[in-house]
Amino acid sequence: MPTAIAVTGRELVLPPPDGQTPSAVVLRPPDAQLLDDALAEVGTLLDQQGYLVVLYPAATPAAVVRRLHTVRSVLETDRMALLPLELPPLAVAVLARQLRQLSVSDFSPGVLACAARLLSHYIHAGALLGSVAKLDRVPVSLTSHVKSWMPGAHFGVLAHPTPHLVKVGGATELPAPGYATSMTVARGQLSSHGFGGGAGHDDWVTGALAPAWGVRAVEEVPLPAESARWWGTPKLIEFAAAIPDLSVLYQLVASVRREECHWCGFELIGDRCAFCSCPVARGDEIPALLMSQRPALTSR
Repeated sequence: MPTAIAVTGRELVLPPPDGQTPSAVVLRPPDAQLLDDALAEVGTLLDQQGYLVVLYPAATPAAVVRRLHTVRSVLETDRMALLPLELPPLAVAVLARQLRQLSVSDFSPGVLACAARLLSHYIHAGALLGSVAKLDRVPVSLTSHVKSWMPGAHFGVLAHPTPHLVKVGGATELPAPGYATSMTVARGQLSSHGFGGGAGHDDWVTGALAPAWGVRAVEEVPLPAESARWWGTPKLIEFAAAIPDLSVLYQLVASVRREECHWCGFELIGDRCAFCSCPVARGDEIPALLMSQRPALTSR
């Protein structure tokens, strides 16, 4: 049976890249939907689709996360995978679209769900910020905090895969992906007054960073509702660079060794099952981390 991909916000459903990619299901928060209605909706979805993989930022409000666990518990289903991700909201949306693309392939539900962790390592997610004073999800030095209070100071921040922060207009640049990517951009309330040479702040992501990274294309989408809270300011332009080629995504997932979950029987890749969270049992061996199985991409 097919596998549906779900997210926790409408802004996390990005436009499909082709006519074959299915849309994502939006699971509404407790203040927008009664529990009985949520149970009926997910129950019907499981009857129609067979399996459900729910992606959401690890920083999602606790009430929303509790609702997801309550629905799965009340339905007593082992066909609903809940995957919190240490990614900014826009990157979660990009990853969800990649899984939507792969959901029409021949991957089993367990492999598709586990692919979220694998593919997240290939997403370069960050933002252009007008202030880092309230940024607590990326290491920020005292000097940067002080500079963030200076008029006109702006910062380029890479949150994933390796945290990095630079002052826009300086000599240091954010490290680029070592493989071909396309960039998705979402604009917040950052003003477009000139800086360093007269360019607009909003030109730095699309006019400076994207060319420096050699991205193939740039797509603009609405800013996710949770982005301002995640980054600590509404004055931002969020971006995520990811692999656009479906054949490359398929090859990455297919190249990883598959296991069978000894608890629930789902097929998996990596070190734990995405549906029951049970770690891979290998006797006295220490389960290999998913990163250790990550195929290398070097060409751009």
